[in-house]
Amino acid sequence: MKASSLLLLLAALLLSSCQENGDIADAYGNFEAREVIVSAEGSGQLLRFSVEEGQELQAGQLIGLIDTTPLHLKRRQLRASIQAVGGKTQEVQPQVDVLQEQKQNLLREEKRLKALVADNAATPKQLDDIQGQIEVVDKQIAAALSQNKDINQGILAEIAPLQAQIDVVEDQIRRCYIHNPIDGTVLLKLAEPNEITATGKPLYTIAKMDELELRAYISGDQLPGLRLGQQVEVLIDEDQESNRSLSGTVSWISDKAEFTPKTIQTKEERVNLVYAFKVKVKNDGSLKIGMPGEVVLGNKGEGTAAK
Repeated sequence: MKASSLLLLLAALLLSSCQENGDIADAYGNFEAREVIVSAEGSGQLLRFSVEEGQELQAGQLIGLIDTTPLHLKRRQLRASIQAVGGKTQEVQPQVDVLQEQKQNLLREEKRLKALVADNAATPKQLDDIQGQIEVVDKQIAAALSQNKDINQGILAEIAPLQAQIDVVEDQIRRCYIHNPIDGTVLLKLAEPNEITATGKPLYTIAKMDELELRAYISGDQLPGLRLGQQVEVLIDEDQESNRSLSGTVSWISDKAEFTPKTIQTKEERVNLVYAFKVKVKNDGSLKIGMPGEVVLGNKGEGTAAK
């Protein structure tokens, strides 16, 4: 009986020791990345789409093209309409030339009458009549120029809306060239070449994998020991027996409590209220989206790279 009791005591102590050694982490969670869903900005056939899952893409890289033929045809039509509007303008110069010729004749007649009036061979009224005719011709010339200007301005005003439509079409053409928005890794491909796409349709998702975030949860009594910018230790599985230690920085802390996610801990612990937080961790290539991780807030995790 004594030997049996001693064995039970040793087993209990060993189990307690294992639990204490295994329960070094303050929080548990999974790694995630900030994914960007890249969608089409135009409609039509996807003529080219050079994207594959796992591919590294650079920001601004051209990776696809939507058929722009209908847009080019529409732009050509609008340019032809502008040329047609320009052909409606009226040329006033021939009419002005006729009036100018009449004025020159009147000026010569005025000069002759001035000489005759000086010799008392003509009356001042005759000179006044000629000068009045010259003033009438001047007014006719001014009226013709002004009227022509108003008419042409009205005609040319039709060009501005057409040019605005061309600007819209050119912007639509530009949006048919698909450029990758950020540096990152393609996570999911959602379209294939030669498919018909539409504005807003998702084409692929991409994320920066050089730095991932571990989303974890802590209880309310642990919350006072957590702050933004805090350096913490992050543990990931090295193998079945040991963990690997990484350095991380607390980047976000939720200001609202929530029930523990179902994927975390046991059924009894899932009813507890916890606070979510995120830890940024530099990725050396070993971290993957969805990978589990543990967070050690204090120094008690030192020397625990292997459990």
